[in-house]
Amino acid sequence: MIWTPDNSALLRYKAEIDCGKILVGQELYQELENLVDDLFHNDEYYYDTSAANLRMDFMQGCIRLTKSPFYGKPMVLMDWQKAFIEALYSFKMSRELKDHGKVIDRFKKALLLIARKNTKSETCSALANAEFICGNEGSDLVCSSNDDAQASIVYDAIDLMRQLYDPDSVDTKRNQRYILNRSTNTKIFKLSDRTRNKEGRNIDFAILDESHEMQTNVIAKSIEQSQSLKENPKFIEITTEGFVIDGFLDDELRKARAIISGEDDSISAARFLPWLYTQDSEQEIFQNPASWVKSNPTLGIIKRLDYLQEQVDLAKKSKADRIFVLSKDFNIKQNSVESWLNIEDYDYPATYDLEDLRGSYCLGHVDLAETTDLCCCKALVMKPNDPVKYIITMYFIPQSKLDPENDDRKAGAKYMEWAKSGFITVCEGNDIDLTLCADWFYTLLKKHGITLYKCGYDQRFARDWLNRMDEYGWTKQYGDVEMVLQDARTLNNALLLVEADLKARLINYGENPVDKWCFSNSCLKVNDLRQALCIKTENAKKIDGSVTLISLYEMYRRYRSDMRKLIGGG
Repeated sequence: MIWTPDNSALLRYKAEIDCGKILVGQELYQELENLVDDLFHNDEYYYDTSAANLRMDFMQGCIRLTKSPFYGKPMVLMDWQKAFIEALYSFKMSRELKDHGKVIDRFKKALLLIARKNTKSETCSALANAEFICGNEGSDLVCSSNDDAQASIVYDAIDLMRQLYDPDSVDTKRNQRYILNRSTNTKIFKLSDRTRNKEGRNIDFAILDESHEMQTNVIAKSIEQSQSLKENPKFIEITTEGFVIDGFLDDELRKARAIISGEDDSISAARFLPWLYTQDSEQEIFQNPASWVKSNPTLGIIKRLDYLQEQVDLAKKSKADRIFVLSKDFNIKQNSVESWLNIEDYDYPATYDLEDLRGSYCLGHVDLAETTDLCCCKALVMKPNDPVKYIITMYFIPQSKLDPENDDRKAGAKYMEWAKSGFITVCEGNDIDLTLCADWFYTLLKKHGITLYKCGYDQRFARDWLNRMDEYGWTKQYGDVEMVLQDARTLNNALLLVEADLKARLINYGENPVDKWCFSNSCLKVNDLRQALCIKTENAKKIDGSVTLISLYEMYRRYRSDMRKLIGGG
């Protein structure tokens, strides 16, 4: 057992790190060095663990956990939790004690950056209960986030913990507005970006959850201003990394890292406790699994190692998964927009003779989003006992796009060359005749014997195309054509399947040069639900071929069983 003065949890945690028992990232280690130095050598502060120990004793003696598979079990605080809580409550301001006889906590605000599924919500819910019972009488405690649903995660966890130690609501109760301590009139309530009248509150203790989604500091500023009359307020931000660029969390992390590095030694910096569980590099995640604990301090205790191994394996295979996993499981900031495919993913030899596909059935999709720009039609053909999907494509542009001064040319477009080679159909005038897109599917049938089974389309500018398709007998009424929404929720799985099939060389797109150009222009945008959407970053860099292929794959996902029955085979 490691001995430390006064059995300090903070000093013990630091000692366990120094002797190699616990591994943390450089940012947290530097902050611990700063804290220990302040504890022993900074006369501005003195150290008293009584308030921290009172709350931790309550958490371990009264709180029961609320999540499976630990539901109902007593809370046993881990070393990192003890160190964090002790540091937050134990540093006191020496000057106030000397001048005014008051005990003033050093830290008013803390930022806990920790990877998902590492008990950040459970930890702070338990701490809020301790504050609810052991804190000042008449206090207002707040659970806050971007919206009511997110704020309810911590709020409901607090309430469930309350019910487990006070099942008959003898000492506490919950109504529609707040949770109440009957003896002290301390209240817990929710506050979100959608809450009216955020100003004018009088908050003692606040938890701000998932601040990575916030673009502005409106909620945080409202909470901080509401604490201006309090001697020992506590404002704890708990979050993982996110995808919002230059949002609220980015600003908070800049402040935190300036404090850790010693660049900011201002009055406000001294009252802010940064506690960042981060990796030291992206490379170590894929090269050294032992490093994963740096951003996941509960790994092997709460967070499962086999789960994280699966996530890293997914990150190696999929760009969307990589973006999400690096951000959410390892706190490495990711731009939500990133190039989708590497050139080796799609630049491979694969050609076919259209005559070899004669007599086949196909699924289709059309991208009709821009009638004055580039449109795309694609058909997917499968052959018996063959895992490859054969993609037939035709692009359409208006005559005006052939202007040598067109911006698309500067972005790599070679419309004239591609039109001469038969990859693009040029429409007269300044817009595309969408009936020609319907004619193309009919040509596949009459000229090559390839029968369209089902065809998808996006929701814009489709009327002329639908009318012509109806003339050919492919009707919306009988389900021959159907809308495919162009959003991440609809297309995420199809996008992942396209990416996987391209890497496995299971897509033969005839080495279409327009497709290659679209692939090279395509970027991913990933949301907090781990859903990805193909987007472009510049208007001149077209991605119509990529979007149409992904949407076509959504049609394939819906009708793959039907297609297998139609094509036969083993």
